[in-house]
Amino acid sequence: MEFKRKKTIYECVFKRFFDFFISLVAILLLLPLFLILIIASKISIGGKVFFCQYRPGKNGKVFKLIKFRSMTNEIDENGVLLPDSQRITKFGKFLRKTSLDEIPQLFNILAGQMAIVGPRPRLVKDMVFYSNEVLVAYSVRPGLTGKSQVSGGRSESSWEQIFEDDLSYCKKITFFGDIKILFQTVKAIFSHDSSSEGASSSKREYYYADYLLKTNKISQEQYNDGLKLSEEIIKNKGAVKFNENLQPNT
Repeated sequence: MEFKRKKTIYECVFKRFFDFFISLVAILLLLPLFLILIIASKISIGGKVFFCQYRPGKNGKVFKLIKFRSMTNEIDENGVLLPDSQRITKFGKFLRKTSLDEIPQLFNILAGQMAIVGPRPRLVKDMVFYSNEVLVAYSVRPGLTGKSQVSGGRSESSWEQIFEDDLSYCKKITFFGDIKILFQTVKAIFSHDSSSEGASSSKREYYYADYLLKTNKISQEQYNDGLKLSEEIIKNKGAVKFNENLQPNT
């Protein structure tokens, strides 16, 4: 997986400009849709309309990613959140299936925390286990959509394939490459996607850290250390960096 990053003129000069301009225009055009979804969310789910979560951004620096909420906060008799499959609403399934839950990330793009196309922002608790080679793919701004997303990255591809796709994208970022991914994204949205319920319907282990633990690639101690480290990174609003002690067995 090792390779040298080759930055194109498009990536260095034009990509951020296009991201800013397109996200600004999209936000203005979609204001009526935002209003409709906010009202529908209040009626269907109640409570807060937006779900915010810290994710690693460019060079692993965490930022607050914004999405429309798709699940309730229902708990069991012990005060523990019910499984995702029991908390997601019909409206929430619709949001995920159509990817409308992602459109608040246009504000992340406008702020420079994300790009329209790039590797999807992963979880801090997963990325702390990434190798140096894999982290290269996430040295750029994460995207609203990306190569691994349109090639089955939401629920079909293995983690190894996701890393390969994201590394392949970052190897050479071009204008026509981004346009191709955008067209593939539109096609994917209108085709059947079994990932509309997230972790509960994923055909692979949804969380990379859980995948490593269940396949005995890391120990329970490493797993616990990784979770603790991810909590510290989020608390301090720091950045995910290579950690040799958390590397899985090969």
